[in-house]
Amino acid sequence: MSLHDRAMAFLWILSCLAFIGAAYGCGSPAIPPLITGYARIVNGEEAVPHSWPWQVSLQDYTGFHFCGGSLISETWVVTAAHCGVQTSDRVILGEHDRSSNAESIQVISPGRVFRHPQYNSYTNNNDITLIKLSSPAQLNMRVSPVCLAETADNFPGGLRCVTTGWGLTRHTAANTPALLQQAALPLLTNAECSQYWGNQVTDLMICAGAAGASSCMGDSGGPLVCEKNGAWTLVGIVSWGSSTCTTSYPAVYARVTKLRTWVDQTIASN
Repeated sequence: MSLHDRAMAFLWILSCLAFIGAAYGCGSPAIPPLITGYARIVNGEEAVPHSWPWQVSLQDYTGFHFCGGSLISETWVVTAAHCGVQTSDRVILGEHDRSSNAESIQVISPGRVFRHPQYNSYTNNNDITLIKLSSPAQLNMRVSPVCLAETADNFPGGLRCVTTGWGLTRHTAANTPALLQQAALPLLTNAECSQYWGNQVTDLMICAGAAGASSCMGDSGGPLVCEKNGAWTLVGIVSWGSSTCTTSYPAVYARVTKLRTWVDQTIASN
């Protein structure tokens, strides 16, 4: 091999490594999502397969999907406290079609579960749980982490964000959908959200929707992501909303900026 060929080969390897780093860095899907506007999870829009590579399905030992979640590193997943995750449950990564046995999914059991100590099931405040996986996820084109909103970040009302999940596509549906759904939603300020939900909305929450789209049962614990500096960033965790999943009311999410300090402390000490 000539010196020129070696140099070209070296540059090719470097470019491959750069691609891998970009692909599996946080918030940068190797398979880009396609968002067509304010579609709805209720009456859903199917996501491009594996275009939200941090999306996890939380399932019990029978394989029943009960909540969503988000991969934030090789060993940590974030979900909602109200999901009641136990170490006997399973974390499924790299899934798109839950009816298919052909997908190369990763099934990992929770090693430890950390529910926020101030979670209040009456007010829904601090609706966040961290799952430490029993073994690290293998990052690849279908499995990579989302970025976490920083404490100082500000995501203004009106910003278009995206929520994903396998939640019900109408509240009367017998089963959750097989294919991962997505919906683009505008954020609301908490003052705007309080016009719908009154004083149930606290500064530990952020609202999105009321624009013909909504999260629904089964989406709980899953992500609300917004773009920040070109990377998808976890801004909210699906928490609560209308019991009939009406698209004219906003869904309410745990506000990650307010919970980031607890996340960092929990990961650092475990």
